[in-house]
Amino acid sequence: MYVPAGEVRLEGDLEMPAGAGGLVIFAHGSGSGRHSPRNRQVAAALNGAGFGTLLFDLLTAEEEIEDRIDARLRFNVPLLAGRLSRVVAWARVEEGVAGLPVGLFGASTGAAAALVAAAACPGDVAAVVSRGGRPDLAAHSLSEVRAPTLLIVGGRDLEVLSLNEQALERMDAAAGHELTLVPGAGHLFEEPGALEEVARLSAEWFRANLRK
Repeated sequence: MYVPAGEVRLEGDLEMPAGAGGLVIFAHGSGSGRHSPRNRQVAAALNGAGFGTLLFDLLTAEEEIEDRIDARLRFNVPLLAGRLSRVVAWARVEEGVAGLPVGLFGASTGAAAALVAAAACPGDVAAVVSRGGRPDLAAHSLSEVRAPTLLIVGGRDLEVLSLNEQALERMDAAAGHELTLVPGAGHLFEEPGALEEVARLSAEWFRANLRK
């Protein structure tokens, strides 16, 4: 399927289990897309937990070719966040998903886009999960994020852990943001059981914070 995002239409995959209690929109990390095996594994777990999921490409096919050459667009957080915000707006009115609370799941640079989008759309985003995210790239928006946000970081991913700790200090504690470590995990959560723990934590967070 294609989802509208302003002047472009982006390829996406929507999965809606019967009786879904909310929709989680994924924002992939740098150099990745809707086929990311890690995001797809988490999305499948969320589907099993009763949530709809939308994985979509933040870049068009032509832009992805350009980005493979200079890696410029993947770090253009304002561009990516703007597109994500437009997809959130689409989901709020699209038949079949309209009326469902919307959560965002961002990985790496996609987490920065998710945080910027959440700050820009406080009435449309109910919760955010960041996996190995780069919230420092959303520094100007952190204090404006009202949606409860779970920052998940691998216990061995020390540089990213420091960035997330600093980001959490800049976020409004009253919104209920949290930082959680997955012990023994690196940046990509490739260790046995690490991604399953990410999926479990994410499902619990969305179950607690996505409200109709």
